[in-house]
Amino acid sequence: MPDRSRVEEFISTVVCGDHVAAIADFYHEDAFMQENDGEPRKGRDRLLDHEKAALERIRSMETHPVNTYLLDGDNVVIQWTFDIVDAEGQKRRLEELAMQRWKGDRIQEERFYYDSARKWHPIND
Repeated sequence: MPDRSRVEEFISTVVCGDHVAAIADFYHEDAFMQENDGEPRKGRDRLLDHEKAALERIRSMETHPVNTYLLDGDNVVIQWTFDIVDAEGQKRRLEELAMQRWKGDRIQEERFYYDSARKWHPIND
């Protein structure tokens, strides 16, 4: 079971933009992630490769500060907001809930929930 400071350290790593380090430092070797009802990605190495490839396809990413997260034993829910500038220069946003199951001080399972009709919707500042 993670303590509050460990979860906040994870959140801070993501908000600072170091998504690859967050996976390397906070996920179990056999962890998995799943998008909505998509196929799970299994294994930390695969998660790292997927994240690196996703970041290479965009110009930039900003993770908004987290205002809401819940911690209940091994279960954590985080409300994330991400902005990217895609390869064409369009700014887009994703708002999602990440439901995690931690094992000790690392994430074992993570599933993302978001409105797929508004996934990475264009925004104008």
